[in-house]
Amino acid sequence: MAVLVIAEHDNHTLKPSTLNTVSAAAKLGGEVTVMVIGAGCADAGKAAAKISGVTKVLVADAPHLGDQLAENVAAQILAVAKDYTHLLAPATANGKNVMPRVAAKLDVAQISDIISVESADTFKRPIYAGNAIATVQSADAIKVITVRTTAFDAVPAEGGSAAVSEAAAIADSGKSSFVGREVAASERPELTAAKIIVSGGRGLGSAENFKAVLEPLADKLGAAMGASRAAVDAGYAPNDWQVGQTGKIVAPQLYVAIGISGAIQHLAGMKDSKVIAAINKDEEAPIFGVADYGLVADLFTAVPDMVKQLG
Repeated sequence: MAVLVIAEHDNHTLKPSTLNTVSAAAKLGGEVTVMVIGAGCADAGKAAAKISGVTKVLVADAPHLGDQLAENVAAQILAVAKDYTHLLAPATANGKNVMPRVAAKLDVAQISDIISVESADTFKRPIYAGNAIATVQSADAIKVITVRTTAFDAVPAEGGSAAVSEAAAIADSGKSSFVGREVAASERPELTAAKIIVSGGRGLGSAENFKAVLEPLADKLGAAMGASRAAVDAGYAPNDWQVGQTGKIVAPQLYVAIGISGAIQHLAGMKDSKVIAAINKDEEAPIFGVADYGLVADLFTAVPDMVKQLG
């Protein structure tokens, strides 16, 4: 059995999601190879070689691979796919963009968003916004899998000494081109990797209240900022803050939900958090059903009080 993990990176450093995906791959029991696809990505390849449990690293380096266009990345994976029984990638925007194309080209059924490895051909994945867990068994010769990274503890980033090999880069498909990228710059932790998240909902009432009420608390806690879909749709918070089924899946040590009622789509994205604290003036709000600590109060009074107490 041979397992290939597609690394997520910025051409220089690996994203934490790669470590969680390697963790899932290790549970399959075979040799784990990490593939780094990009441009000028030698440093990311060296970092991948240090990951605990990785036996080999493949680096495909070419200018047309640098922007992670789905057509090119999928073709690069397909060039080596026949040597592996399992192809894994994080269930992030990149993984969701590339792996369905790989599965279609291989004429196999993708196994999406797995949360557990039961055996080499059997996996568990959430359905119905996490309200049910499906056990999926695949008879495909090559299994194409995306991994819900919050369901697997990250393997150590240091301790390995895998061999690094160069993979022949495929030619540019010419089917798409990179136009531009807007990257949100923030001194706060990345949402999906943060240990503490302060998240706001429609109850905040405005973008100004997000800044005035939530930011001081997030600053005190050293937390990332999140939001419900309702708050994002209302324009109170940017899209990259959205937590939930159609946003980002998170599982921090502490999730503070403020003014969030707790729609099932939001709960699907954060209910695996280790500790959940909720503030809402509606004592019947569904968020209290998953919260470890709940406070029925006016958030505009309670949150500033919390900030004062934190000094």
